[in-house]
Amino acid sequence: MDTAAAEWTTRGDGREHRPPGRRPGARCAGLLFAGVSVIVGFRAADSDGITPVPQLLAFLPWLLAPTAVALLLTLLSRWWPGTFWGVVLLGLLAWYIEPYGKVGDPTGRPVAALRVLTSNVEFGQGTGSLINAVRREKPDIVFVEECDFGCDALLKRDLSQDYPHRRAVEGGGSEGSVILSRFPLRPTEGVRGTMGMPGAVADVDGHAVKLQLAHPMPPLPGQVDLWRRELDALRDAATADPDTPLVLAGDFNASQDHAVFRRILDTGLRDASRLDGADRTATWPAQTAPTLGVQIDHVLVSEDFGASRTRILDLADTDHRAVVTDLTLHEDR
Repeated sequence: MDTAAAEWTTRGDGREHRPPGRRPGARCAGLLFAGVSVIVGFRAADSDGITPVPQLLAFLPWLLAPTAVALLLTLLSRWWPGTFWGVVLLGLLAWYIEPYGKVGDPTGRPVAALRVLTSNVEFGQGTGSLINAVRREKPDIVFVEECDFGCDALLKRDLSQDYPHRRAVEGGGSEGSVILSRFPLRPTEGVRGTMGMPGAVADVDGHAVKLQLAHPMPPLPGQVDLWRRELDALRDAATADPDTPLVLAGDFNASQDHAVFRRILDTGLRDASRLDGADRTATWPAQTAPTLGVQIDHVLVSEDFGASRTRILDLADTDHRAVVTDLTLHEDR
């Protein structure tokens, strides 16, 4: 009997019967497809769902791997409906992996330039590395998340001469945050949250620019609703003064695959990483990025800004990579 004939038997009623050895592959593929389908379903419904959906949505591009494995299993087991299922899932994943949000250059003439850097220093542990990066990159404005009391003291000691203007929410552990600026700052209320999210208005060569640091709670099990509320508060802050150019930067604990983050982009803000072709560049966790990780640290800007030379920096002693970008403010026509 040849190989092809050996793979199938015929029942008494004349129907072909798949050998038992083929069934485990089809079952395994079905389980993988079902799990991926749940996550893709929430993405299609523009919802973040409940734990563990928000956590898994952050790694949406990596769902290509189990989907491809399951698709191979359907081919080996000749489960053709499963093959169709897998092809549909791959198509949806490819669609959703595409960058989200608006792009386009401002139409007015350029009136000011500034370099922005944002970094989460993980409970202050990466402060020394951040200071070295700031001295090397020479940003005009620095957003620092998880800047504890020790971090705050080091920044005052080492950077106050170059950055005489600051706005801070002091706190221990992950609660402290700081905005450092070469430009004069006028304090604003900021955004109330579990961790510090200070705000200010900078005088950039005679032009008012609103600055807002972002650091909402992560979507930990049991805290997903809090995560949503704090990201919604950032969205509200982004729309509070539409006539003033805005830079909203920090650790958002969210990627473009989260509906609550897309709603912030839907206000008209643009991700500097996407404007400069660095979208989907992982910023966390630093230990496995850029090979394995997600982009949750962002510099979002209003449509008055263009962005160039966006870079993702590796810093020692922190689980986040820093983001630095050159912004150009354009006149509003």
